[in-house]
Amino acid sequence: MAAMLHPHDSRKIARSLQVHQETGVAHSQLLEEQRAQEGGGSLGGPLRFPNPCIFWLQCNMEALDKKLDKRVDEMLSMGLIDELKDFHRRYNEQKVQENSQDYQHGIFQSIGFKEFHEYLTADAGVSEEESGQLLTKGIEAMKQATKRYARKQNKWVRNRFLKRPGAFVPPVFGLHVTDVSSWEKAVLTPALEVLDSLQKGERPSLEPIKSVGEEQRNKRSRHDCELCSKVIIGDLEWTAHLKSKNHLYHVRKKRKAESTSEQKVASPCDHIHGTECPL
Repeated sequence: MAAMLHPHDSRKIARSLQVHQETGVAHSQLLEEQRAQEGGGSLGGPLRFPNPCIFWLQCNMEALDKKLDKRVDEMLSMGLIDELKDFHRRYNEQKVQENSQDYQHGIFQSIGFKEFHEYLTADAGVSEEESGQLLTKGIEAMKQATKRYARKQNKWVRNRFLKRPGAFVPPVFGLHVTDVSSWEKAVLTPALEVLDSLQKGERPSLEPIKSVGEEQRNKRSRHDCELCSKVIIGDLEWTAHLKSKNHLYHVRKKRKAESTSEQKVASPCDHIHGTECPL
């Protein structure tokens, strides 16, 4: 399992060790046993229920962005700022004073808290205008983070279910929710029809989204880059690393060093005071 996890991924390493401590069996062995079960595959063990399906609620991105902005505004009107101030006072203020705040773990990484760090930690003597600017900055940051997360969710669905299809990956049915006024016609009715057909063992009239064939990649393969002194986990990440500016810089640096070394070997004698080498 150690070869499958990045050395800096402390959360997954701790979880893997916890599994071994609680079960007495290596985490990697448990995963292999799950994949080897009937109905299992490269993505994991068998599905729990027969004839499953996935409903993917899809929305025009421009319309979705407006809905997300409106959602944030509604949260603000319902007392989000007071809630953040209270949470900060109880759980984060002391950590900030000790410079030990951590917005990468637990509830502290949630969207809607870390974006207001500057506003919540501003000095008591800050002017009302500056405080308002920090608040506006936090609100805009929260809206942008919410939109990025929505796009990340869409990307995850595509990558997880459509770009890496397997024999046991459930079909994905797209339901459009851009116009919520037509919810019953565009979402509820077709979803119920799909469920009814699957329960009867029939083919639904609504066609699932077609899978996009893609070269199978190993998400847990280990790659050691000697040039950059880095460990890369995953084929996709390795491909991206090979194209990164940092790696290409080290490649050019190595080639330059090798070229200089070859020139020195080819010309063992230097020109001294304008006298050419007799060789």
